[in-house]
Amino acid sequence: MPASRSIVRCVFFFTILFATLSSAYAETVYVDDTLYAPIRSGQGTEYRILHSGVRSGTPLELLERSDSGYSRVRTPDGIEGWMVSRYISETPIARARLESANRQLAKAQETVSSLRAELEEVTNERNELRESQEALEARAGRLSQELQQIKTVASDTLSINRRNEDLRNENQKLLNELEVLTAEKERLEANKESDFMLIGAGLVLLGIILALIVPALKPTRKNDNWV
Repeated sequence: MPASRSIVRCVFFFTILFATLSSAYAETVYVDDTLYAPIRSGQGTEYRILHSGVRSGTPLELLERSDSGYSRVRTPDGIEGWMVSRYISETPIARARLESANRQLAKAQETVSSLRAELEEVTNERNELRESQEALEARAGRLSQELQQIKTVASDTLSINRRNEDLRNENQKLLNELEVLTAEKERLEANKESDFMLIGAGLVLLGIILALIVPALKPTRKNDNWV
């Protein structure tokens, strides 16, 4: 008895050990959710098959539900018939949801890529605008300096114009004075010539008078003899 119990214990131990090792080295597998459901002409397996099998995830149009466990449907190809109701679900299967999620993810990635491209374009435009603004500010600074120089030159020009006007006025004044002095000179010269002519005429007249008087003042010989 004790020996048989020992054998049983050993067998039980090795069985548990083998089961443990088998579970440790077992490969993980998954159940495929792909299913092909046939469509029949009536509500039962005895009716003729109109469609050999509609793949799971195919959208169908529900036309009628029956208490017999069958539902009348229409395929996208236009085939109408009866299908086992348990094969019909109001929600898409996991594969369809995964495909939809993948499509949404791809669309979201496209949107993100588009937004990134737009962001890059906006960033480039902002950089260009910033460069344009800096260039405009630099140009505005240069124009401000040029305007200040123009104002300085204009101020100097106004001063020069005023100085030229003063010089012209002074020159005109000098010309007027010169004309007055020239006229006075001509008048004096004319008076001088008149004086010379008068003096000459007086001298001639005096000579004539002396020529008449002097002979009259000389004693005659008759008078000398009488004395």
